[in-house]
Amino acid sequence: MKPAKFEYHVPASVEEALQILARYQGEARVLAGGQSLVPMMNFRLATPAAIVDLNCVAGLAEIGAADGVVTIGAMVRQRRIEFAPMIAEKLPLLSAATRWIGHLPTRTRGTIGGSIAHADPAAEIPMILQVLEGEVVVRGPQGERRIAASDLFLAPLTTSLAADEIITEVRFPAMPAGVCHAIEEFARRKGDFAIAAISVMLVRDGERCTMARLATAGIGPVTVRLRDAEAILEERGLGDAAIVSAAEKAAELVEPMSDQHGSADYRRHLTGVLTRRAVHKAITERSHA
Repeated sequence: MKPAKFEYHVPASVEEALQILARYQGEARVLAGGQSLVPMMNFRLATPAAIVDLNCVAGLAEIGAADGVVTIGAMVRQRRIEFAPMIAEKLPLLSAATRWIGHLPTRTRGTIGGSIAHADPAAEIPMILQVLEGEVVVRGPQGERRIAASDLFLAPLTTSLAADEIITEVRFPAMPAGVCHAIEEFARRKGDFAIAAISVMLVRDGERCTMARLATAGIGPVTVRLRDAEAILEERGLGDAAIVSAAEKAAELVEPMSDQHGSADYRRHLTGVLTRRAVHKAITERSHA
């Protein structure tokens, strides 16, 4: 199919983009990489009156780090994140996550800000934003504000961003030195959207776990942190019994979806299996590093 008729704007600045969005009063959509929006428009699942293309806006494609925080411009391509030395050093879990995203053409065009704003529950980058406790910087008519990952994702394809706001930057605390991390994902084919995925970050002291972070993708309507499962690892350590208990708790915590790819019961089962695998993988790979 072809998209419905729309007007097309190419602003040169964030301020100009915001002015255009305001003019359409919620009927315009922002275009970043287009890997999610364009297919939706072709199938007429989205029929915006106007497209505001951010690809010519200066200053939205920088990567930097200061005071223990890594900043990534909203228009930074996923392929660049995959190979950026700074990301590999300071955010290795994000670097690893990009390799799970779609296929090479998708990552070449797709942006970090676009993936987050689209809020697909099966997408990897929103999951990593959750597990790393990141935040987005957004600009709107009232100025700039920051939204924590825990407050950003409201429902499938729905965030707390207003229709006249734009993500300009994504901010992540740098991962601690010596951290363990892993992603376990189940999909029908490599590059497909996740039916279920778990990301994990652990800081260990021998058999003790001084910090645990677990987050989901593809399981429920939004990515979530599995805080009670994290608490089990932090309280009981990283022995086999504790890992099994944390995996069982993770399966209890989720509110899984049913769709053509799998039932809610199937996704709940996968949550436990993938949590157990991800924790073991994080520990094993770190011990061999």
